[in-house]
Amino acid sequence: MIFEIEYSLENISNAVKQLLEAIHQGPKIWLFRGEMGAGKTTLVKEIGQQKKVQTMVQSPTFSLVNPYETEAGELIYHFDLYRLENVHQAIDIGIEEYLDSGHLCFIEWPERAESLWNIPHINIEIIQLTEFSRKLRCNWQ
Repeated sequence: MIFEIEYSLENISNAVKQLLEAIHQGPKIWLFRGEMGAGKTTLVKEIGQQKKVQTMVQSPTFSLVNPYETEAGELIYHFDLYRLENVHQAIDIGIEEYLDSGHLCFIEWPERAESLWNIPHINIEIIQLTEFSRKLRCNWQ
C-alpha cells in the first residue's frame, strides 16, 4: 500500500491524522526517511501529540533512543540513528530487543542500519517541496 499527502507546518496535524488513519493497522516499526532538516522529528512530535504521549517528544540524537508512554499506557520508542557509524552500533544498544518488543518504534535515519529492516515495517519518506511544504510518501507490505 502507498499513501501520499502534501502538507505544511500549518496543517501538519491534519496530515498526521490522515497518516495515522491510513497506517493504524500496519507494522509497529516506522522508518522515517528524509534529508537533514526535512522535518522527521517535527513529524514524530506531532504523532506523539496525537497519540497523547505524556512527556515532551524530542530528538534522541545523543541518547539514540527515547521511550515515551501514552495516556493509554502504550510504549513508543523513538530512535535517531544519525550518529551511528554502522549497524553493529545499533545492535550494541539493543535495538533488536526494542524491535521485537511489539511496541511502536519510530526510527529516524534508518539508512545507518539498513540491514535490520528485513522485518515488517512502514517507510515514511519526507520530501521537501519548498521551504514550508512537504510531501509524505508511505509504503508497506
